[in-house]
Amino acid sequence: MSTWWNKFLEVDLTSGEIKTFEVEESWRRDFIGGSGLAARLFLERVAPDVDPLGPDNQLFVLTGPLAGTFLPGSSRLSVAAKSPLTGIWGEGTVGGNIAPELKRSGFDGFVFKGQSESGPVMLVVDEGEARLEDAADLWGQTTYETIDSLKERFAKPRKARSLVIGPAGENQVRFAAICNDKGDFVGRTGMGAVMGSKHLKAIVVRGSQRPALAKDEDAKAWIKALNAKVKSHMTAQSLGAMGTDASMDLGMMTGDVPIKNWTVGEDFELSSNLGGPAMVDSYLTRGKACEACPIACKRVCKVEEGPFAMEEGPGPEYETCGTFGTMLGNPNLAAVCKANERCNQMGIDTISCGSTIAWAMHCHEEGLLPAEKLDGIALTWGNMEGAIQLVDKIARREGVGDVLAEGSRAAAKQLGVGAELLTTVKGLEAPMHDPRGFHGMGLAYAMSTRGACHLQHKALYVEQGMATYTEVGLEENYEGQTSDGKAKMVLLCENLGVPMNAAVLCKFVLGTLAAHDLAEMLDRATGYGYDAEMLMACGARIWLLKRTLNCLMGVGRADDTLPALILKPTTEGSAEGSVPEIDRMVEEYYALRGLDEQGRPTRATLEQAGLAEAATRLHG
Repeated sequence: MSTWWNKFLEVDLTSGEIKTFEVEESWRRDFIGGSGLAARLFLERVAPDVDPLGPDNQLFVLTGPLAGTFLPGSSRLSVAAKSPLTGIWGEGTVGGNIAPELKRSGFDGFVFKGQSESGPVMLVVDEGEARLEDAADLWGQTTYETIDSLKERFAKPRKARSLVIGPAGENQVRFAAICNDKGDFVGRTGMGAVMGSKHLKAIVVRGSQRPALAKDEDAKAWIKALNAKVKSHMTAQSLGAMGTDASMDLGMMTGDVPIKNWTVGEDFELSSNLGGPAMVDSYLTRGKACEACPIACKRVCKVEEGPFAMEEGPGPEYETCGTFGTMLGNPNLAAVCKANERCNQMGIDTISCGSTIAWAMHCHEEGLLPAEKLDGIALTWGNMEGAIQLVDKIARREGVGDVLAEGSRAAAKQLGVGAELLTTVKGLEAPMHDPRGFHGMGLAYAMSTRGACHLQHKALYVEQGMATYTEVGLEENYEGQTSDGKAKMVLLCENLGVPMNAAVLCKFVLGTLAAHDLAEMLDRATGYGYDAEMLMACGARIWLLKRTLNCLMGVGRADDTLPALILKPTTEGSAEGSVPEIDRMVEEYYALRGLDEQGRPTRATLEQAGLAEAATRLHG
């Protein structure tokens, strides 16, 4: 027995052919699942120089071995492809209910290739049977409208679950997102644009098969104990009470929150207006949980009146309160709620969208982009009416929105202004955690395989003291504003965080558990003998494979850095004067990871990790 069905669908959208395939056991063991397995399949199936929005790019929608098991945090799946935003390896995960339903449909995941030439289509997988259906009537609808339409269409005999794109994905906005159930998104790296390029409007799944643990002795008692361990953790209790936005106030005190496009180090008026307590007091109607989650960090909000009124629906996460709040100099939480709703409906990543608007706002304030170049919008700090206007323009590629839809890096190049005001790493806009307050985060941004990212590792939790993983070699405490020792810390945090994403396990749940807990989850699910040491070896192997793919796509030493704006010290706040020593940390990291001076994994490093084919591809 195993939670793997070892049954995957390959969907050729050009020919309409659907067939099943298997993956050899060693790949499932060594790359775990999710984005790890996706990277191994990509190496086998896709040329590195593929056009991200062309028919030869393949889109991998994969669960991990934990999906459908009711283990805490097991409700996520991965979507991966070459990114149209960054031009390198792209991936994202989504929670909610889609991963368990996909697993119950009798499959472990789907691979899409080609492009539909007959018009918009959707994949329907119902109790093990798969078909393509016409989706022309759904094209042009928002994500909310599409989800409502599909819920009505597939309500019986039991409701189906879906992944959909909105107008942004249809128009191939390069940071378009994929939506599940209105409030859960594959946000980063533009996977929604890849769906749109293939004219794939939706993926609908329904099933009742239950995967069985390979080692199911005392499973109920064990899962109950895991849930209790999660619930008792302070982080889980904080997230349950105030959602991810609980970190806003503490972040402001520790220099973690970017303000006005990363130019200001502290503003407690902003954090008090935008933080978790303010959301609970003013707009929260209830919390919500993904399937099999004991934390319930999701927020459901309603704005009763005013220019930013919205019906009850998914509320903003911390990242959105940053990108559409502090980053824009906006203290109005109702406006953040409205901007979040509009991004959700259009199907846009709120981090890249808000950061791109913050970049444009900064350019406007510096006189680089006058209102006449912004379709008449005077994009001054805090102008949320203008910011929300831009969300729609970006999603529909109207006017200046057509330029901003390319992402801030490409927009700066196309408009010929503001390159010095960018906050991207490898083309991906940085999330809302400031490396000037926590230097290890800066190195983690620089070395992340998808561009600036706080989710591909456990550095955020470890460096901020929210969790310790001493059993895998990490120390008890790390000082944030020093670069000493951070290369080893980040490497170990990656080796733990990468298998978390391959598993595919919620980062908040792992933040309350130990590395050996994740290893035991995987071992009980698969029977492959995972322990903490094997888990970390898998993490290193997967990281090296993704890095190899990126090197084949053109990534090198010059890309492993931070933007100048983030390396400029602030003149106020707890991180005043603090700047990561990024070049020193990268040099130390290269030596530990086994990369050459060009940033490539050496042949010996790859072969030692069991990546002989990758070594041949990279070194000949």
